[in-house]
Amino acid sequence: MSSSSPLSQPQSPSSLLTPLQTLKETILGLLNPWVFLSLSASYLPRTILSLIQQRRYSVLLSPSRLREAWFTEFWTGFAGPNIRLNAGPRVVVPLLQGRTTGGDVTDAPVGPPISGTVIEVGAGAGMWVDVYRQVADIRAPEPGSGEVEEEKGEVAEGLTKRKTGGNSDGEKGVITRVYGVEPNPNQHPHLRRAIAAAGLEDVYQIVPVGIEDLDNESAWDGRVEKGSVDCVVSILCLCSIPEPEKNIRELYSYLKKGGRWYVYEHVRCEYSWYMRLYQRVVNVFWPYFLGGCLLSRPTETTIRKAGSWEKIDVGQPPIEQWYGVVPHMLGVFTK
Repeated sequence: MSSSSPLSQPQSPSSLLTPLQTLKETILGLLNPWVFLSLSASYLPRTILSLIQQRRYSVLLSPSRLREAWFTEFWTGFAGPNIRLNAGPRVVVPLLQGRTTGGDVTDAPVGPPISGTVIEVGAGAGMWVDVYRQVADIRAPEPGSGEVEEEKGEVAEGLTKRKTGGNSDGEKGVITRVYGVEPNPNQHPHLRRAIAAAGLEDVYQIVPVGIEDLDNESAWDGRVEKGSVDCVVSILCLCSIPEPEKNIRELYSYLKKGGRWYVYEHVRCEYSWYMRLYQRVVNVFWPYFLGGCLLSRPTETTIRKAGSWEKIDVGQPPIEQWYGVVPHMLGVFTK
């Protein structure tokens, strides 16, 4: 459901480079999205061959389904593992631990970690599933035991302590439920394997529909109540959701008061007119090769306008250079 170039690889500090090295890095940075598109293109022939071997001819005859299958092949075979390797320990784990401020990663927590009931938007192939166990204690409630309410109280108490400065390395939140929103059925087998590998079968539930049907019992085997969610997690996925303004407002409505939205997304270039123009040129081709992903969405602005926020602590990672065609927003929105 999402995509991003090997973006997440850190750049060398400009102050340490010679002019020639700076020029080289700049050229490579500007060419990077085209390299990424060519890598995606290389997965199309093998996707077609695989579909022929599986006799899934109906997929070949449907442009939208073929694009989904192609993107799944590229994402699970190359893009996802590389982004997970680069962005996981360096960005996503600190984010969910509450160790980011102003778009930068800190050594010690500066806010509460992920906890309670979680909606993961664009769960995809389960690239981040194991991270939940790394950053939080998992405590699946027993149906009808009343444990959910008790645990939510414990979580709330823990968050109050953390907000008043009781944060320290090693403190974790308690996750009781994760709803992984992933409407692309091609991703579900990979996602199920990731859930099983992380031992989260009792906690993680796949939501096989779009955001608009989260509370629709007739659309899937479950229902999420509005105003009941402690945390929303969106990692490199809002670039491809349909009707972003509408669906981001919808996600906002599921957060309870004090709920947090942890976000790491690529966004529209704001550096200069020529980088904005260059990003738009790349974006002419990008969605066709990357499963409908759009480069130039003003995602930060859209989330800010989704509703009233008690606190917004987001920014562009300072390590990212001006010539990056895929800049990012990193941080937490608190309702």
